[in-house]
Amino acid sequence: MPSFDTVLEPDLVEVRNAVDQTAKEIGTRFDFKGTSAKVELGEKGKEVTLVGDGDFQLGQIKDVLLAKLAKRGVDVRFVDDSAKPEKMGGDKVRQLLRIKAGIDTEHAKKIQALIKASKLKVQASIQGDTVRIAGAKRDDLQAAIALLKKDVADLPLSFTNLRD
Repeated sequence: MPSFDTVLEPDLVEVRNAVDQTAKEIGTRFDFKGTSAKVELGEKGKEVTLVGDGDFQLGQIKDVLLAKLAKRGVDVRFVDDSAKPEKMGGDKVRQLLRIKAGIDTEHAKKIQALIKASKLKVQASIQGDTVRIAGAKRDDLQAAIALLKKDVADLPLSFTNLRD
């Protein structure tokens, strides 16, 4: 039975390269000279820490990082910037950005319900942090991919492991 997996996987090598390029640009830009502006990648590559002298500077660092990510082909929807900036001491602020990887259960259930409501002859099953979609015909699977690309715009989904 033909099937494919719907996954949410960023290219962590490109994320690391974008963070390194951002750090290099921060070191050379005139408006960041003499400030505490820096960007650091977490130990597993799933978190990026921005440090700056104020909220405005954090916004500038985030803009540089998002531009570098986009330039390297990493979708900016992988970056979860819902965490609020926190004060460190003095006038310094820090913000933690998470890199999304794996489909959480809420979105997986939404994808499963979307496939079920579409009346396509395919079945969606949640398997950990992926959603496997199986059907009798390859055309039905391609219709399911088109449906997911159109209706799930808030996640940068990719489709892997296509089997006949």
